[in-house]
Amino acid sequence: MTVKEKLQDSFQRVAARALTTVERVQTGAGWNPLDAGYLRDPYPTYRRLRERDPVHRSRLVQGALVLTRYDDIVSVLRDPNARADGRKHPEYPKQRARMEEARLIEPDEADAISMLTSDPPDHTRLRSLVSKAFTPRSVDSLRPRIEAIVHEHLDAVAANGRMDVIEDLAYPLPVIVIAEMLGVPASDRNQFKAWSDEIVLGLGISSLEDARRSRKAVRELQAYFARVAEERRREPREDLLSALVAAEDEGDRLTAAEVYQTCNLLLVAGHETTTNLIGNGLLALLRHPEQLELLRRDPSLIDGAVEEFLRYDSPVQATARFSAEGFQIDGHHAAPWQQVFLLLGAGNRDPAQFADPERLDVTRKDVKVLSFGHGIHYCLGAPLARIEGPIALRATIERFPNMRLATGRPEWNKNLILRGLKSLPITF
Repeated sequence: MTVKEKLQDSFQRVAARALTTVERVQTGAGWNPLDAGYLRDPYPTYRRLRERDPVHRSRLVQGALVLTRYDDIVSVLRDPNARADGRKHPEYPKQRARMEEARLIEPDEADAISMLTSDPPDHTRLRSLVSKAFTPRSVDSLRPRIEAIVHEHLDAVAANGRMDVIEDLAYPLPVIVIAEMLGVPASDRNQFKAWSDEIVLGLGISSLEDARRSRKAVRELQAYFARVAEERRREPREDLLSALVAAEDEGDRLTAAEVYQTCNLLLVAGHETTTNLIGNGLLALLRHPEQLELLRRDPSLIDGAVEEFLRYDSPVQATARFSAEGFQIDGHHAAPWQQVFLLLGAGNRDPAQFADPERLDVTRKDVKVLSFGHGIHYCLGAPLARIEGPIALRATIERFPNMRLATGRPEWNKNLILRGLKSLPITF
């Protein structure tokens, strides 16, 4: 980052604090996703917004609406006028020109498209090609392999009396699973981690330096998948990448760029969310020993407990849509193509939907979380996360009944969209 860019980044943060102060004066609540305290613990901010200004107009993000109530979020995710593809925005050509000027993308670089950021019919076509690999039945067949991976990693630390839950279990488990599904070699997993860590820097509101690092990692990962895809064309295997390449070869179902972008999405989304689910869930239990004791006494509670972990401290905290034709939200007007931020983590603690929402309760019934989204963009990997999470957490609880936190203040990743820990050291 140049001196000029550092000054711009510093000015952005100062300006964000000033704008948030104005919001607080006017509405009683402010939203500053650049604030370090917010990233460590966003829930007090969510509560203030939900109570004082639940349809909040952000000065920081060019008048975008920020939603914190469960029903409002669901209504937008169901609305066919709410678009995920920002490339259709009338101002996108100007935005792209600014990205080229900032060296975030090359002039001849094609716009990337994925299931996450596309609308029908593109979204329908892309999703249909990979959905069979993530049905509950397909994913359930992976259960023995997932259990073997979990116990292999717990065996490796059992004699140490301590472990870093993220490094030793929560990260490697989903990476191994998704890598094996795609059909990439075990020797490349550490490189996958490095690329994924860089890519997520560009999610949400990021600095210019983070955005550049993210784009660089995307290009490198796409080049990697291009090479492996070429190998699969010559020698197909029984893996997901071979199936995607075959779909590309059938004609207009997938382009080469869509193959690589789909692989990128599966890698990053397929492991970041599950890593955070395991880490956030175990931290919540260690901070609520009475809930941990309930699970020790009755391990059959684990599936429901995982839904509660998803609600209590969601691995995915936010998503965004554009109001293509404009719509009304509780008397507030979203103009055509206005951006709407949906704070999923806030909706998961809405007292209108969940009784006593600030309390962790592993026996809570009928937990309908927003953590995997809603509607046509509902997370494709939800069935996989709902198998990996319970297996990993139950095994850890059973294997290490005396585990304790080894730090008083675990460090969180600084990301608006994905909430997870950098590390979670425990002793046992």
